[in-house]
Amino acid sequence: MALQATNPTKTKAWSKLQSHFLELKDSHLKELFKTNPKRADELTVIWDDFYVDFSKNRITKKTLSILIDLANELNLKDAILKYFEGDIINQTEGRAVLHTALRASKNAAIFVDGENVIPSVYAVKKKIKNFTDAVTNGNHKGFSGKQITDVVNIGIGGSDLGPAMVIDSLQFYKNQLNTHFVSNVDGDHYQEVIKNLNPETTLFVIVSKTFTTQETLSNANSIREWFLQSQPKEAVANHFVAVSINVESVKEFGIAEENIFPMKDWVGGRFSLWSAVGLSISLAVGNENFENLLSGANKMDKHFKTSNFEENIPVIAALITIWYNNFFKTESEAVIPYTQYLNQFATYLQQGIMESNGKSIDRYGNKVNYQTGTLIWGEPGTNSQHAFFQLIHQGTKLIPTDFIGYVKSLHGNKNHHDKLMSNYFAQTEALMNGKTEAEVLEELNSNNFSEEEKNMLLPFKVFEGNKPTTSILIQKLTPKSLGKLIAMYEHKIFVQGIIWNIFSYDQFGVELGKKLAKNILDELNFSDKSNSHDNSTQNLIRFYKK
Repeated sequence: MALQATNPTKTKAWSKLQSHFLELKDSHLKELFKTNPKRADELTVIWDDFYVDFSKNRITKKTLSILIDLANELNLKDAILKYFEGDIINQTEGRAVLHTALRASKNAAIFVDGENVIPSVYAVKKKIKNFTDAVTNGNHKGFSGKQITDVVNIGIGGSDLGPAMVIDSLQFYKNQLNTHFVSNVDGDHYQEVIKNLNPETTLFVIVSKTFTTQETLSNANSIREWFLQSQPKEAVANHFVAVSINVESVKEFGIAEENIFPMKDWVGGRFSLWSAVGLSISLAVGNENFENLLSGANKMDKHFKTSNFEENIPVIAALITIWYNNFFKTESEAVIPYTQYLNQFATYLQQGIMESNGKSIDRYGNKVNYQTGTLIWGEPGTNSQHAFFQLIHQGTKLIPTDFIGYVKSLHGNKNHHDKLMSNYFAQTEALMNGKTEAEVLEELNSNNFSEEEKNMLLPFKVFEGNKPTTSILIQKLTPKSLGKLIAMYEHKIFVQGIIWNIFSYDQFGVELGKKLAKNILDELNFSDKSNSHDNSTQNLIRFYKK
């Protein structure tokens, strides 16, 4: 059965939200806290090792209630059921969307075209475990008999961003293997990666679903050429493995069939780190930690699937984004993790969120008459405080911000961690409260400024406040808690797509650029070949070819 396709602006709940927005839009968060002493408790969800405080958002219990009415009117519960049961959610490509099946329990039964996919999922998991163990314990050696010391992941998009983010986030749990990533087709990228590598001790993991991705295959072929400058052709089988569905093309590359890790058609690239695409994760942190990552995600899946919307973290987070995007007309959201380990997290979310929900056509095929998608950006705190927080505090744009922090430091340096988290708490408070004219005057008076100086400085030091934040506080950064966090944002993406009545799991805009690039490449390689371009593109090509 297809997903319900309803323009959200035509619902009763949307009309109620429009009226409610006019009532609430000028309310200050400070006043909302004053009028409801229980606000923080009422708008906080405590689940497992997660503490998620939504109270510093420009919402009330009434706001949330109407947003949930919107979700119900658009049949979100039915959509969630279809999502987990393998219905053709990705209708434009005729595919199920089942990355959740990759972390389901072994006794689950999830059917695609009449086949329970769980046994095949677990067969791949076993293959990943066996290979990981063989490499990390030294049984799988290079062609010359030397142990593997380095792993290079060759991929792009989800085949790169997911594993790279997870491995970076879980550095604390890494084993003895050094992990590298090659993604950009820019030759400088792969050259910089390989220049200090020993081909005798390096394993290359080529990740390409179709084994046709231009960037990935270009890098893989160039790296193989470099490898073969010092190693015999038969050594490729020991040093190259692939994650793909195109077995024949992989074998032609020289990779042994036993070193091909299959993926499924119903796994989208940006949600594929849970699949064999996660092989480099397993190699980097050990298979047990990889399995714990999946286990954590599965726990969030269950929370999302079974919890009432009133206490459902991904649902509430998604609805609040819709509230800001469609009623306050905000265009971006910042994600600020207060841990250096999540340095790549916002970058990873950029693909997940913007590629999924950057759509302007609804599920009927009509142009939407409302905003969809949000711009995602961010860097770790406290670095971000000294970079772009000025814009969030005193700029002209309203930028809802997620703060992600951990109760415990992995290395146990309490002094540093207390300083880090004091900034986390202070920033959410400062963004909410701002600084009034009276507070600024008091501060200026205490510093013995002249009247002229005080009058001059006063307007520049006033902070409006009323800047919304969501505080996500987690006990500790572990593979399990990271799995929960990633899955939380995945489900947030899904909910937004359902509410906005768009298809979140295709990416035709990306594919157009690829097609045009192929045509232009032919033009660059064959001087007599010319395609029709606009004057700007023609001039650029001409200048490049000189």
